[in-house]
Amino acid sequence: MVTIQIYEDNAALRHGLEELLSLSDEFIVTGSFDNCLQVESATRDNPPDIILMDIDMPGMTGIEAVKKIRVFNQKVHILMLTVFDDNTHILDAICAGASGYILKKNVSEKLVPAIREVLAEGASLSPAVAKMIISSMQQTPVRHNYNFTKRELEILNLLCKGNSYKMIASELNIAFETVRSYIKKLYEKLQVHSATEAVIKAINEKLI
Repeated sequence: MVTIQIYEDNAALRHGLEELLSLSDEFIVTGSFDNCLQVESATRDNPPDIILMDIDMPGMTGIEAVKKIRVFNQKVHILMLTVFDDNTHILDAICAGASGYILKKNVSEKLVPAIREVLAEGASLSPAVAKMIISSMQQTPVRHNYNFTKRELEILNLLCKGNSYKMIASELNIAFETVRSYIKKLYEKLQVHSATEAVIKAINEKLI
């Protein structure tokens, strides 16, 4: 069973998310909260597989909560729930360490596929979000020698363009598991834990 914690201050939406997830025997909600003031203790004591985090929360924003979680847990997948379809909020969430985001207006049809995707691939950036990150990274790069192979660079480039693992496998005509193996090696070399972090680092350091 995939364990999930929900942080959403709108009671109707929070209960709706719980009911939606209960329809599948894949998921179990282990915590449901109307604020994220206790997010550190909740995620330390009972770390879930997935966190659904509202961006606009009382007392502490979802983005601030993500930053706190990432101090001690780099592995949990965090999907942001937002009514904001604008670059600033989404980019801030991704840079804080979010794995992806779902617009609340699309949550009924997008939630379960998004959870399955992030579990399968770690994170998947849409081309629009990848473009946001690229446009935001304008500072002078700090160059490092990561000793990437030609194939690793090809895969990193495709990842930065917003391609999913399946799309990369198809583009390069290699197996899905081979892509996962290459990306695991990329993470090790870059010293990151997600596709989001890898893309941000690659763009910031002009690696592609």
